[in-house]
Amino acid sequence: MTSSRPDALRAFTIARAWFLAGRRVDMRDLAGELGISRATLHRWVGGRDQLLGEILWSMTVEVFETRASDKLGRGSEGIADLVGTFVRTVNDSKPFREFLRAEPERALRILTTKASVVQSRAIAKMREFLDEEVAAGRLAPPLPVEDLAYLLVRIGESFIYTDVITGAEPDAAKAYAAAAALLS
Repeated sequence: MTSSRPDALRAFTIARAWFLAGRRVDMRDLAGELGISRATLHRWVGGRDQLLGEILWSMTVEVFETRASDKLGRGSEGIADLVGTFVRTVNDSKPFREFLRAEPERALRILTTKASVVQSRAIAKMREFLDEEVAAGRLAPPLPVEDLAYLLVRIGESFIYTDVITGAEPDAAKAYAAAAALLS
C-alpha cells in the first residue's frame, strides 16, 4: 500500500510534473500543495536550485539510459551519437527551452557549474561510457578519459546554450560533428 503522506519523493514528483507542464517550480506553491511549511520542504529537497537540478538531472539520465540500453552505437561513433542525441533531446524539450528562456542565468548556473549536481553527474556518466568503450577495445581515447568526458559534456552544453551565450541557434548536428572530430 502506498502512502499519500507528503515526503521528499512526492515533492520531487510534483515539482517535476510542474516543470514538464511548463509551470514555474515555486517553493511556496509546492509547500502549499503538499500541506507543509517551506522549512520542511527545504529540509526535504534543499533550495529551489537544488530541486531544479534534480529535475533536470532526471531528464538528463533518461537520455543516458537510451545509450545504456544499446539503442545507440558503440565506439567513437556511438559516443559522438550520444552527445548529438543528448543535445537534440534537450533542444527539442519545450519545458527546458522555456526554463532557459525565462531564467537563463539560473539555468546556466544549475546546468554548467559545480553549484549543481547536473554537470558533475553528466561527466561521471560520460566517463563510465568512455571507460566501457576503452575496456572493450572499441575506443582509443585521444586524451585521458576524465578530460575527454569533461570536454564531451562541455561540447554538448555549448550547442544547447548557444542562443543564450552567442545568440546563434542551438544545433545538435554541430555537437555531434565536434564530438566526432574530438574522438577521431
